[in-house]
Amino acid sequence: MHDNTLRAGLLVAGLALVSTTQAQAQDASPLPGTFTGNIAIVSDYIVRGISLSNQNPAIQGGFDWDSGTGIYAGIWGSSVEFGNDASMEIDFFAGYRGHIDAFTYEIGATYYWYPETIEAGQSFWDVHVDAGYDFGPAAVTLGAAYTTDDYGPLLNDQTLYYSADITVPLAEMMSISGGVGYSTMEDRANYSDWNAGATFKVYDWFNLDARYYDTDSEAVCGTHCDSRFVVKISRTF
Repeated sequence: MHDNTLRAGLLVAGLALVSTTQAQAQDASPLPGTFTGNIAIVSDYIVRGISLSNQNPAIQGGFDWDSGTGIYAGIWGSSVEFGNDASMEIDFFAGYRGHIDAFTYEIGATYYWYPETIEAGQSFWDVHVDAGYDFGPAAVTLGAAYTTDDYGPLLNDQTLYYSADITVPLAEMMSISGGVGYSTMEDRANYSDWNAGATFKVYDWFNLDARYYDTDSEAVCGTHCDSRFVVKISRTF
């Protein structure tokens, strides 16, 4: 792991440590709502079928604030590898979510910041809306997102992204899930992506997710869009 990626990993680990401290102290905090922290190690950082870590492992983490009234916000980070100056991604996000019985809905926005990039237009906004329904045996979520510069350090295209995901709980500590997505891009060919895998809860220690990703086009981003099997180990505090 090169020095930039190591610094990114240390930063993300620090964010997760801060979130842990926040969660432990929330009872004494004058702020409403709750704080949680998370940290993860992944064998490849995949977003919309594209590897943002050059098919290498990544360290991730952050913390979330939930107001208890539907409003939420947080910060999250990951090491990345684009082949330019970027070695870390830091996301600032906020939104509103709620439910009516088994129906869920959410609207939110995220700012993706690549602090080490020297080229203009590398950081960008993403806004999204999602709606889902829990049928009992399975939960289905449909979503749409608009991105000003889809992964600016890699593609620099305005994009509309449509997604559909399904999760099926098999037992208290295991579920299977899958998703499909379709990207309509400003200056590049449209493409589809999909994934399927299983998530295991290893007692109260950590979650283990094993997942297969693929797309229908390498013309969009070359080997960054190749099919791959990804393992993720995560913990929420």
